[in-house]
Amino acid sequence: MVSSVLEGLRVPAELSARVPAEQRGAGRDDVRLLVSRGTRVTHHAFRELPGQLRAGDVLVVNTSATLPAAVNGRLGGERVVVHFSTRGDDGRWAVELRVPDVRAGAGTTLPRAGGPVGAIVRLPGGERLVLEEPLTSGKARLWWATVSYADVPALMHRYGRPIRYGYTERDQPLSAYQTVFALPSPDGSGSAEMPSAGRPFTSGLIAELVSRGVWFAPLTLHTGVASVEAYEPPYPERFEVSEATARLVNAAAAGGGKVVAVGTTAVRALESAAGPDGVVRAASGWTDLVLTPRRRVRAVDGLLTGLHEPEASHLLMLAAIAGREALERGYREALRRRYLWHEFGDVHLLLPGESP
Repeated sequence: MVSSVLEGLRVPAELSARVPAEQRGAGRDDVRLLVSRGTRVTHHAFRELPGQLRAGDVLVVNTSATLPAAVNGRLGGERVVVHFSTRGDDGRWAVELRVPDVRAGAGTTLPRAGGPVGAIVRLPGGERLVLEEPLTSGKARLWWATVSYADVPALMHRYGRPIRYGYTERDQPLSAYQTVFALPSPDGSGSAEMPSAGRPFTSGLIAELVSRGVWFAPLTLHTGVASVEAYEPPYPERFEVSEATARLVNAAAAGGGKVVAVGTTAVRALESAAGPDGVVRAASGWTDLVLTPRRRVRAVDGLLTGLHEPEASHLLMLAAIAGREALERGYREALRRRYLWHEFGDVHLLLPGESP
């Protein structure tokens, strides 16, 4: 397990990024960039990213927009917060119920087991949500539910707010949770939680990267609700990789460029569209792919990502891309240099080691 690789690592609470970067400094790109090339670690400002890539490299970015997926409700006499996670093909929604955390302050919540079957959550505007069955048999965190109002994304935009957790200082506007790559979906779908690795990018930085010959390849994966307390592996999520993106990634690989995913969501989508030969083909639907050192990556050479808790299941993916030794060294350096964790924090670029 990756937990054994990062054994002994503890992230102090003060290293959690409590507010967005632009409220701490000069702008979104005012974060630090930890670069791991194999086991060699260097430290940079995020604005220096163009100097870490070469002409012909491709950055694979997730265009999913973040939804205001936290909506207040009542289950009987109990106040609850509904985290809308994923829309199923049958129109139902996977949801997580949480309760206000009175000790941590307004806006923060704690997990609550879902159910029972048939329980009704009253939502704003007189709408109702009915819990039907657990998403996964034997697990009580996520449930399939029907909602009386058919246009759930519209309901979220009217009454909801972005999901946030106790390590952040206060609620932020939805704009703070959108990346520059976010595009609206025709059906209103989006991500319950921000594809946060793309957050530090600005239009100016993108223009500089393009001027240096770095390509951008868009795809979509709508992220569900993370398990910040239990660190469960990801469950099936909807994704789409277009023919144009597949051609661009394959051309970069054939030309000797590096394929660098911006975020674990981009890795998951792209690897779901890659065959055993590493060739990426257009694909869409649901992916339940979990990447580990045993199931190596096929199409991705590098990863730009935030810093994850030592217990997080995402670290299995990072170990599959960079190797366990490189991952451990990078994280120890991040702790030593007091990098900031979570979606508003600093970022880590993992690349292959360079040959002499």
